[in-house]
Amino acid sequence: MTPSEEPAARRSPRIRRETSAGGVVFRTDGDKTLILLIRDAHRNWGFPKGHVERGEDPATAAMREVREETGLDTLDVVAPAGTIAWRFRFRGALIHKTCHFFVIATRQVRTTPQRGEGITACRWVTLDHGERLITHDNARGVLVAARDVIGRATAKATAKATAKARSEEHTSELQSHL
Repeated sequence: MTPSEEPAARRSPRIRRETSAGGVVFRTDGDKTLILLIRDAHRNWGFPKGHVERGEDPATAAMREVREETGLDTLDVVAPAGTIAWRFRFRGALIHKTCHFFVIATRQVRTTPQRGEGITACRWVTLDHGERLITHDNARGVLVAARDVIGRATAKATAKATAKARSEEHTSELQSHL
């Protein structure tokens, strides 16, 4: 019997493919680097993410989803953080979801969880605390991959701030000698 002749009950279920994008959002607070996690309606901790709309590239979708789910609006994509995929059932349909994550920098502190979409909390945590708090292993893997990118971005920002401070100090010294 060929697959097309098999009874419907014995055929493998049709898989619907979906693409999402999300952000590993970070900011600095003094000498600490903090990442933003969200808690969904099922009490799972993870990263803001959502569907990529028709004609939208994943980085743009990630920024839009972060804005929508957290209320943050001053965001800067730093680099890709990785891609994960998983399967799940929703209303009887088998879904294969692929999610592209990006490291996103912000200076904003205040968040507003999108309760209408099931986001029950937003929380700034250290990288180590985030690794322990994230519910799903695949999202934890995204954070592990993003650590290096975040480390390089914060080091670069620190070096830039230090150079600016030294330049201002030097300018001030020159002006005092005039």
